[in-house]
Amino acid sequence: MSAAVPGSLDAVHIGIIGLGYVGLPLAVEFGRQLPTLGFDTNRARIAELAAGRDHTLEVDANELASAVHLRCSGELDSLRDCNVYIVTVPTPIDAFKRPDFAPLLNASRSVGLTLARGDVVIFESTVYPGATEEVCIPVIERESGLTYNVDFFAGYSPERINPGDKAHRLPDIVKVTSGSTPAAADFVDALYRRIIRAGTHKASSIRVAEAAKVIENTQRDLNIALINELAQIFSRLGIDTLEVLEAAGTKWNFLPFRPGLVGGHCIGVDPYYLTHKAQEIGYHPDVILAGRRINDGMGAHVAQRVVRLMTRHRIHVVDARVLVLGLTFKENCPDLRNTRVVDVIDELRGFGMQVDVYDPWGDAQQAREEYAIELLPALPQGRYDAIVLAVAHREFAQLGAAALRAAGKPDAVLFDVKNLFPRDQVDERL
Repeated sequence: MSAAVPGSLDAVHIGIIGLGYVGLPLAVEFGRQLPTLGFDTNRARIAELAAGRDHTLEVDANELASAVHLRCSGELDSLRDCNVYIVTVPTPIDAFKRPDFAPLLNASRSVGLTLARGDVVIFESTVYPGATEEVCIPVIERESGLTYNVDFFAGYSPERINPGDKAHRLPDIVKVTSGSTPAAADFVDALYRRIIRAGTHKASSIRVAEAAKVIENTQRDLNIALINELAQIFSRLGIDTLEVLEAAGTKWNFLPFRPGLVGGHCIGVDPYYLTHKAQEIGYHPDVILAGRRINDGMGAHVAQRVVRLMTRHRIHVVDARVLVLGLTFKENCPDLRNTRVVDVIDELRGFGMQVDVYDPWGDAQQAREEYAIELLPALPQGRYDAIVLAVAHREFAQLGAAALRAAGKPDAVLFDVKNLFPRDQVDERL
């Protein structure tokens, strides 16, 4: 006899596996209404949250305190009281740009070891279509001894968190939902409707929901790649890219994308999950991979532009001192994961320059451990031959171009990667 999904939402006890940028906001929202356990293997993270702090800055102390039904733990046995599991672990790529399923496989093993008949497992991590049922479910079956869609059920509801974005929060973003059976799909959809004010969109299958998520970021990646390629063309033509985009943007249906470094844990990573699956089934995704090549090459392009700018100003490149402003993958966010600013730094060092980095948002220990970069404790004065504004943190905008120039020598050049300042305030911009 087949088990049934939990009959009432009031009987739900949720376990959120992974308390990062995605998992913590979800745990807080559910923890305001339903018994919720936040599980993370990082004990320092559990201790931090117990003290009412979130170093990711996605949730403040008052929001944490408002989740009166939430408790956090690093003990696997604490998950045994749950009957709904939501997996929100990262899905990175390896050094060869192949999907790295290690975090997802570990989470699936944890679920399998604590799962009971009638439980529901929902995945939010970005994957290619089919991965939930082809990669994760077999692990859960093996560890639990239970049978999929007989003893337990699954759902997929892709995360749409935008780190650092205080305007678009979890409850205000439409949530795509899906389930492994019609009853499971209805249950998953009703569960998320408890916390999502913007409403839900119930997909017809888990594979459709997985595909919808991965193409969201692939589409953005390709649009940015087009603008990045245009920026390279316009730089050779001596035309300011932003001026061109502003002129073209006066048409109502022109998409407002900007050139830049494409990093982070989503846009610069997720397309490789889709291309991996495409190649596995015998299709070579030319357009997607071409976009990835363009965006992965932008760090080198920026560094080469800086070198040419210095040369035109008769600044000797070898042994020159360069200050890079910003290391995080985006502005006003402490997240250093997959930041492509490191590509600029590596390329500049390859030209024989001495590179220092200042970022008021970045974590010094994380920068040291992940990238062997020592962040400056404060903005220096009068020291550098070139300054590269790589991340448009609000602190840099508030200081203004003149104050940032003060970090350089009198003849130093300022290159604006983010088009933060007007053209006449910088020497060159992307």
